[in-house]
Amino acid sequence: MSFWKAEQLLALATLAAARHAGITIDDVAERFEVSRRTAQRMLRALETQFPDTRTARDDEGRKRWRLSAAPLRDLMTMSAEELAALDLAVETLRRSGLDAEADDLVSLREKILALVPRSKAAQLETDHEALLEAQGLAARPGPRQRIERSISAAIAEAIKACAILEVDYRSRGETTARRRRLAPYGLLAGLRRYLVALPEDEASDEPRLYVIESIRSARVTDDRFIRNSEFSLQAFAQRSFGVFQNLEEFAEVVWRFSPQAADHARGFEFHPTQSIEDQSDGSVIVRFQAAGHLEMAWHLYMWGNAVEVLEPAVLKTLVENHRRTDFPGLP
Repeated sequence: MSFWKAEQLLALATLAAARHAGITIDDVAERFEVSRRTAQRMLRALETQFPDTRTARDDEGRKRWRLSAAPLRDLMTMSAEELAALDLAVETLRRSGLDAEADDLVSLREKILALVPRSKAAQLETDHEALLEAQGLAARPGPRQRIERSISAAIAEAIKACAILEVDYRSRGETTARRRRLAPYGLLAGLRRYLVALPEDEASDEPRLYVIESIRSARVTDDRFIRNSEFSLQAFAQRSFGVFQNLEEFAEVVWRFSPQAADHARGFEFHPTQSIEDQSDGSVIVRFQAAGHLEMAWHLYMWGNAVEVLEPAVLKTLVENHRRTDFPGLP
């Protein structure tokens, strides 16, 4: 067996041991970017090389492969690259003002390192330090939000427990904070961080966004709520370009990027629902549906006159007089 195939088999065994419900052929095909036929061959090799592999049918009739972690303990270890990626993730979270989440990741990092055999730990640390110095891994500098740790902790607890969250919140236009009782559904992180929640005192079943920096205090109550099983945080988030959303703005968005910027634009995912159309003059047109004109305008400004808004008309008017011609580069 080649070294590459051995590595791939070990990665497959790790995947099978990491998932409590086991893995399917489709899981393997997606994870390793191979065909179903190749995924089947890989799973047969798993059964051959790891006799402890167990198979069973799930409720949908799909065959699943499971493997105990015990046979892998002496084979698995963390690489210097994986350790550096964790460090970068921690720093990125801190730069985004997500200190509680960063602390959780640090705790996970320490638990993983505790499982690394002592004979390999010293070399891992040496390689890790060299990698950080050589590659200069660092999180993006710049402005960030400051969020009270106690508020982040209360929000996280309320979301997990489906508990009503009592907050003192000052919305835009108000001079003082006002007490609110919210049913929290989740968090959206972007340039700003928002709590997605339903106000308890309103009959609407449409969650609202609350800027977390505007929460002055937060307390988890003993009152519980029942989540709407049909609500999808992912679908909710995709209605906007950035984070904030105004459904009155939701519509088709059409941008044309100049021939000089076309290749650069193809490298961006502006929105998960986007489509890209090549034009005969070398330009490209990007289409998607979303709300959030102000956040779109902030992003479009960086492209100068390399982009033209075709739709919606309101956004076209908003950016028309701010299309700079003297920007030396693109985003």
